Amino acid sequence: MMLTKVDRIQKDIESLAQFSCVEGIGCTRFTYTKEFRQAADYIIAEMKGAGLEVREDPVGIIIGRLEGKNPNAPVIMTGSHFDTVKTGGRFDGPAGVVTALETARVLHEEGFVPECPIEFVALPEEEGARFGGGLFGSRAICGQLKPNELETYKDWDGVSIAEAMKGYGLDPSKAAESQRKPGDIGLFLELHIEQGPILENNKIDVGIVDAIVGLKTFVVTVKGRSDHAGTTPLNMRADTMLAAARAITAGTDKALELNDGTVVTFGRVETKPGAFNIVAKETVFNIDCRSRGLESVDTVIAAVRESLEKSEAENPGLSFEMFESLKANPVPMKPEVKALLHAKAEECGISTMELLSGAGHDAMIMGSLCDVAMVFVPSKDGRSHVPEEWTDYEDLQNGIEIVCRTIKELASK
Repeated sequence: MMLTKVDRIQKDIESLAQFSCVEGIGCTRFTYTKEFRQAADYIIAEMKGAGLEVREDPVGIIIGRLEGKNPNAPVIMTGSHFDTVKTGGRFDGPAGVVTALETARVLHEEGFVPECPIEFVALPEEEGARFGGGLFGSRAICGQLKPNELETYKDWDGVSIAEAMKGYGLDPSKAAESQRKPGDIGLFLELHIEQGPILENNKIDVGIVDAIVGLKTFVVTVKGRSDHAGTTPLNMRADTMLAAARAITAGTDKALELNDGTVVTFGRVETKPGAFNIVAKETVFNIDCRSRGLESVDTVIAAVRESLEKSEAENPGLSFEMFESLKANPVPMKPEVKALLHAKAEECGISTMELLSGAGHDAMIMGSLCDVAMVFVPSKDGRSHVPEEWTDYEDLQNGIEIVCRTIKELASK
């Protein structure tokens, strides 16, 4: 018999999906916007309805606490983020937030009093879709916000994180107070949609994550000179787009050469002045490189840098800068919690398999502070970050059921 209720899970997902600034095309909910506030208010109301003591911390993390018999014991924490990418899906981070809500409801209905505190959380700006940093809430918890990040990271309108926080009703000068002390949190358990095709293709109900890959992201700026497209010989140009293209190719070739599962993505390229018949005087592109080992990431990044250095040497008017915007080490999952998740699935007749997570998640950052574990539920056709993103509600319930039962057992000890 399931402890969780699929109708409540569906209601949560569909309710949160309504808070979008783009109508009719997926879900778009950027951090510290009106729609973000609406979603936050819904989450807070549901947490209070589940008997939790609720607060919003200095960076807008929503925390619902179920006090334990030993309030000073390390916390068991579960949840995920509730921001989205532009015109994304309704399940991505919210699936983990709904896991927290439904687990809290079940424990409240049972009158469960845990030995240790349990905290149910909803985190901001994991995607980085508004300000570009990503994993913002978990980095705040772990004390990993960069110096001056709140002032220097800005959205498309030039609004900084600090300015957006003020508009949202937060005090950016208190952001450091979000940091939790070592030993305060014992375990962070996150449910997420797989965002890939493995579970569906193998007809497996739930994935138990074995490890999360490490990653580094960079912003690269190449500067040169604008010239006429028809009258300037190729060998006399300081063409930033050409230098960027060669560097992108070099990085991709190196990742393929490694043949160890390392992936690199150059998902955004912008040129100035941006005209088709003018040599680009400036090109900015992003690098996202992920691997089980950071040494492979560094090898790929080195190939990009070497290519740019070669272009710089061959073109006196060319220069470049590489800014590392995010770094996360590979994170193994807690073996004992993995085993317990498998056991709870077996109790319920839910099939499982272990997976490597190629996507970055808040659990990846939380691994620097506490033990972590993750559960994946199937994604239809393996698709995510698109309006067509879909997970059947019964599949989501399977994952939530396992998380709920696991938290209940861990908090009983």
